[in-house]
Amino acid sequence: MQTTIRYFASVREAIGAASETVDLPDTLRTLGEARAWLAQRSERHAQALAPQRTLRMACDHVMAAPEQALLPGRELAFFPPVTGG
Repeated sequence: MQTTIRYFASVREAIGAASETVDLPDTLRTLGEARAWLAQRSERHAQALAPQRTLRMACDHVMAAPEQALLPGRELAFFPPVTGG
């Protein structure tokens, strides 16, 4: 499923991009699974999205938990708990 992923603050800096459009596997069912899959894309993704790193997630501009169902066509966002202006 083609999905737009947005990265903010230190996550954006670590990955080196503010956003990307990726084709997520249809086997992914939750935001947490999508995060784990994205972390495997590169060393930069692995560092930015590491499981031990505290990050907030949003789905279509609404805060979401890792257990949130992943539906086709949604925009996902990852950012640290505190971001600056």
